[in-house]
Parts: sequence; structure tokens; C-alpha cells
Amino acid sequence: MKKRAISMLMCGLLWLAPLGAQQRRTRLILRDGTFQTVLDYRIEGDMVVIHSADRAGEEEEIPLKLVDLAATKRWQQEHQNAADTRPVLSGELAQAEAERAAKTAEVAPSLHLPEDISLVALDSFNGSPELVPLGQRGGDLNPETSHDELKTEVNPASSPHRLTEVRGEKSDVRLHGSQPVFYVRLEKGTNDVGTGSGMVVDTQGQNGRAVPSGGEAASRYVIERLDVRIGQRRVNTFRIGDLGSGQPQRDVLEVRQETLPGGYWLKLTPAQAMLPGEYVLIEVLDGHTLNADVWDFAIDPDAKESMEAILPLEKKPAGLQSR
Repeated sequence: MKKRAISMLMCGLLWLAPLGAQQRRTRLILRDGTFQTVLDYRIEGDMVVIHSADRAGEEEEIPLKLVDLAATKRWQQEHQNAADTRPVLSGELAQAEAERAAKTAEVAPSLHLPEDISLVALDSFNGSPELVPLGQRGGDLNPETSHDELKTEVNPASSPHRLTEVRGEKSDVRLHGSQPVFYVRLEKGTNDVGTGSGMVVDTQGQNGRAVPSGGEAASRYVIERLDVRIGQRRVNTFRIGDLGSGQPQRDVLEVRQETLPGGYWLKLTPAQAMLPGEYVLIEVLDGHTLNADVWDFAIDPDAKESMEAILPLEKKPAGLQSR
């Protein structure tokens, strides 16, 4: 989510959706790509006041600068007929909200995984948690929403040799902490339209953005420290057969893997703290195949905050306001 303010100032009280006796729901699209299911919402100054559909109509406030009003209105126009005629059933609502919660799991207080990015890192800047998107190097599609596979056969017992190169001597993605946690979207998370290929992208996203493709649930991942050369960073192979054996390999950091509830995300935790330097995350497709389309990043405690960082969305307590 780019840190940019909405240039529009709105004053007074403006209702944007009626609150009727029969509950109906709509979506308030946020700038980080997620959404809130609401019964109605209105703008009061620099805040958006909502009646939450998943919390029994409880009134909450969200900063206006975090809301994508244009995308919200587009969604309403595209779904107006359904929204006007279909009542919300409690069982249906519970199922929809459980699905949404699995797709946008909370990984830190008020910080949720995005719906339109394939891989993010949980980082910390000035003591505050944030999610930083990682783009895939070598992919033909949007590097943040695609999960491409460039299958490369390797001898699982051979000595390390060049797998590929990443252009440039430094990654644009610079993380600050020594123990970041990575979240990889799995193929189930592509709105259930996957066909078994890691390159499927459904462009009919709920908020007008491309729905990201996901990775294979059976894949394993490792982190490798890069060999920095003039104008490039070299990625080397490693012994796949030694992964998980306790046998250390030079410049290779193994990770602990955990599938989050719902099966939409894979959590990757490095097995040890990481020193400053240039790295890639590598997907191991099977016992003799690596994905040469890697995700590059750096550990750099002195780096500036990422302009793409997704920040926690704090919820303000509801309260009476003067009209």
C-alpha cells in the first residue's frame, strides 16, 4: 500500500448507503487491497463510520485516507442488483466472513495479510510491525501478484553451481529485522479458480485488481545468501537431499513451514537469525527441481521504510458525535 493521502476533503455528515430494517451488506474497499463487509457506511470529516456486518452491526470508525472510495463505488455499481435484493442470512454471512478471515489472516495486532499480493514479509520498522511485498524476479506477470514457475532440474547430490542471476547488486526490498517471517499465498487462495498451474491469474478481482496466483502446497522453501558480483547477484544451487538432515550448507538457511488455518497461506520462519546482506527465497518443487524465479530481498537495519509497506489498521472505539 503506497503511503499517499486522499486529496479530497469532505465535511459534515454524508450517508453513502441506507440502513434498512432488512440487513443487506456491501463492501468497503481499503487501499491495501482488503475489504470490510458492512451493512452501511458514512463519511464524517476525515473518518468513515461503518456498521460492521460481521460484528452484529457494531459501529466502528476507519480513517478516510485508508479507504479506496473509487473501488468501493465500482464494486457497489457492479453488485447493486444483488445487494438490493438479497437478504443476508446468518449462516451464509458466517461462512463468508470465515472465508475472508482465512484469506486476510491477522499476523500482528490490527495487521492483516492482503488479498492481492502473492508473497509478503512481516517486518518491523521503528518498533512497529508492517508487511512488505516481495516481487518475483524473472516472472512475466505483475511481480507482486504472480507466482511463476521456471522449473530447473538439478542433481540433488552435486556440488553447488550457478542456478541464475538477479540483476543489480542490491535488492529494492530491504527488511530491517534479523528474523522476518514470510507468508506465501497458496494456490487455493486464488478465489478457487486454480487449474494446477502456478501461473493462473484471475483478473476479475473483487476490488478491480488482479487476483494473485498461488504456489503449490507441497513446495518447500529455503533462503540463500547471495554471491554479490559486479552488476549482479548470483544464485547457486544446493543439495536438496541434505535439507532437513541437520547437515549445514554454506549460505543456505532452512525455514520452518506452517500452513495457516483455511489453507490459503503458508508461513515461513527462518530457523536462525539472519545477518545483514543480500538474500533470495527459493522454492523447492520436488526432490530434484528448483524454481529459478526467485524472490530477492535484503536484511538492512539502516534502510528507510518501504514505500510499499502495509501498515496496521487500527480500529477506533465507537462513540457519540455531535451533528
